[in-house]
Amino acid sequence: MYNVQTLNKISPIAIEALGEGYTVADDVQNPDAVLVRSASMHEMEMPESLLAIARAGAGVNNIPLDKCAEKGIVVFNTPGANANAVKELVLTGMLLSCRKVVDGIAWAKTLKGNGDAVGKMVEKGKGQFVGPEIKGKTLGVIGLGAIGILVANAAVALGMDVVGYDPYLSVDHALMISHKVKHVTTLDEIYAASDFITIHVPLTPDTKGVINSESLAKMKDGVRILNFSRADLVVSGDILKGIADKKIACYVTDFATDDILGEEGVIALPHLGASTPESEDNCAKMAGEEIKDFLENGNIKNSVTLPNVAMARAGAARVCVIYKNVPNMISSICAKLSESGNNIESMANQSKKEYSYMIIDTADAVADGVAEAIQAIEGVIRVRVI
Repeated sequence: MYNVQTLNKISPIAIEALGEGYTVADDVQNPDAVLVRSASMHEMEMPESLLAIARAGAGVNNIPLDKCAEKGIVVFNTPGANANAVKELVLTGMLLSCRKVVDGIAWAKTLKGNGDAVGKMVEKGKGQFVGPEIKGKTLGVIGLGAIGILVANAAVALGMDVVGYDPYLSVDHALMISHKVKHVTTLDEIYAASDFITIHVPLTPDTKGVINSESLAKMKDGVRILNFSRADLVVSGDILKGIADKKIACYVTDFATDDILGEEGVIALPHLGASTPESEDNCAKMAGEEIKDFLENGNIKNSVTLPNVAMARAGAARVCVIYKNVPNMISSICAKLSESGNNIESMANQSKKEYSYMIIDTADAVADGVAEAIQAIEGVIRVRVI
């Protein structure tokens, strides 16, 4: 029986994904895993029982990743589970940036009470809301991950020319992109070619403020910029100056911050990207499946703190070891099993920066004291025998 603590309201789909043998509640004691959406865990005391945290969503800035890694707590997210929801909102934002629909709706409401005169007033006043079509325009997509690919392909289907930039483009993602999307190798090519630019990259020290006065200077006059990833990917002050100087026709973002709210040329949404029932269900299902596979089989997929390691069962017992990525660790761990008379049937091991993860299947049951002996090796963080 496993205990799973919920820190937010989680779709029942997550409980279905976990299946029998799990107690899921917000007040469980000594949880083996935590399911979380947006609740901050930075001040939370992590119990010794905690093995995994699954974030039902992509961003993990509400989770203390370094602290979790040091304690051997695997942190998962659910990349791609909300991709379609975000894609649809990006397309909505792109259309809103052109057609002045928001302003038009607000103006139309002011005509209330004019009776039969409303029709004539609409025809007389609608010219102030004229905006261009997106067909035939060029969209630059920065970041061709799960969301960026969907946006790029949808834009192609809408008749746009699309250029994409992603220096870390995976083979799997490359195969999913429409052949009509032109892949470029520099951001400057995106800036120079695009009538619209949408950014879909994680917030890191390298990407923080990537849209700034310097990059704006390389863009077309009247560019429309969409940011549905993270607020700090743009320098807000430079965006507002770009709007004032007519460099930017419109800035659409899913991150409503105080400095941009109510400003001319800005459409700020209240973080609605993943706010669909389908997205919440998809994220919950993936989060539940990740926890289940890790707790029961030791397999890791979509971890942000540890490498992805998974293999089919091939023995009587399974030993899972999280350890520091330093020399001689594999041989030291295997030696402890050998000394106890355990024969290794299968093994998988990967490293991610300063941490590594190993799964070992043994031909027979692991002898008493072996887990403790492995745990005593300097550099080993956590050992589990499943």
